[in-house]
Amino acid sequence: MAIKAALSKPFAFLISFQINKLRRNAVRFQDEIFHQLIKTGVKTAFGRDHSFDKIHSYEDFKKQVPIRDYEALKPYVDRVICGEENVLWPGKPVYLAKTSGTTSGVKYISISKNSMPQHIRAARNALLNYIHETGNASFTDGKMIFLQGSPELQTKAGIYFGRLSGIVAHHVPKYLLKNRMPSDIVNRMEDWEAKVDAIVEETIHQNMTLISGIPPWCQMYFDRLSEKSGGKKIKDIFPNFKLFVYGGVNYQPYRAKIEESIGFPIDSIETYPASEGFIAYQDSQKSNDLLLLADAGIFFEFIPTETYFDENPVRLNLKQIELNKNYALILNTNAGLWGYSLGDTVKFTSINPYKIVVTGRIKHFISAFGEHVIGEEVEQSLMQVAKEEGVEITEFTVAPQVNPPADELPFHEWFIEFGKQPKDLLAFGKKVDQVLQQKNIYYFDLIKGKTLQSLKIRPLKKNTFIDYMRLQGKLGGQNKVPRLANDRTIAAQLESYILL
Repeated sequence: MAIKAALSKPFAFLISFQINKLRRNAVRFQDEIFHQLIKTGVKTAFGRDHSFDKIHSYEDFKKQVPIRDYEALKPYVDRVICGEENVLWPGKPVYLAKTSGTTSGVKYISISKNSMPQHIRAARNALLNYIHETGNASFTDGKMIFLQGSPELQTKAGIYFGRLSGIVAHHVPKYLLKNRMPSDIVNRMEDWEAKVDAIVEETIHQNMTLISGIPPWCQMYFDRLSEKSGGKKIKDIFPNFKLFVYGGVNYQPYRAKIEESIGFPIDSIETYPASEGFIAYQDSQKSNDLLLLADAGIFFEFIPTETYFDENPVRLNLKQIELNKNYALILNTNAGLWGYSLGDTVKFTSINPYKIVVTGRIKHFISAFGEHVIGEEVEQSLMQVAKEEGVEITEFTVAPQVNPPADELPFHEWFIEFGKQPKDLLAFGKKVDQVLQQKNIYYFDLIKGKTLQSLKIRPLKKNTFIDYMRLQGKLGGQNKVPRLANDRTIAAQLESYILL
């Protein structure tokens, strides 16, 4: 065993004590973080505007601080961007993480000197926890690659800004720098396709042992490695490749194709990082749910999704949640987010410890007819049938067809790029539709009542979604394809890619 692998095991053992403490004391950590956040927030413009000096309990907090999305918080963010101090958090942020918004274009999320270490700590602990659980530390002695955005940073009012993954690249521990790929020159390339090709050239003859990134972009890397090597599996290119770390999207729709590309079902760790904070990570190879990081400088709130759009939605703290119920995730952070709606929905699978799965986006659903079909239902329905039929899914998105041609009933239109096509597309679509009806009673009622007809699948040409994301200027990095839309904006752009 090489030296890094040998040293990592006692370190992993020590970290496991911290993680077990988190598992046992999540509610206590949340209470402590809440009071510390309020105590610090008193010193800010936001705290003065919302009478933080009068907040002594969570009930007080809910009365003083409304739920906001980025658009509602933007007047405060604009003041931060202009260089004003003590607006949302004491002083100025260390960084502004630049990320994509839905209605305002680019969003700038503050990262403070308090919050930045939590991003690094969480990523480190996810790996050390894996080492402690499995005893597998050999990956630490090989080369590791993190497919990420450029670490090139710019400045606004004396504050550095860039993509989160690029910011994190500046904080890679020194003991990992010699293991890390790609080179700094390649990592700074902005053109994603050229960057992937350059990464392939740099890594194809290296001893790659850990690969990390968002699944669709990792798949793109794997495809180009295979092409470059004359069709080899990744296991034959990188025989010591032991661990795949991913985040950003649900892995299940990609799993079959990625494992087929690799050549075996590799160990993997799911992480749940966001520009707003590191929220959770998979803490066991025995289950796919994620340990909520209740000790990482974030005070979490949860809104039952059925009340989210109410004038006064129900707001719960960690000790008030229930199992197997969908919640919109709300953050209050040590970087100055207050009552901030992240946009994600989660479901608790365990309360001892507190573990979650990500179920979708609060605004990504289809309810053109009152069915309110959510991402979790769509993904599970598709992947269940795909697994049964031996079908591989590369990527997909779903939209309502409200005004079909002729005298047809409306329907849900599924645009799917297959890695391996079903033998009978119509039969495959019917099975998916039946599973979706079982998962969503409102959809079942609309089909049964002949308000909707069964879904229709439109198979797409190879690389459709790469072409689509390229046209949107969102190829690579942290960008993801929306799986659900309540309109036909994406669908209209995909129609020309349908296989005839």
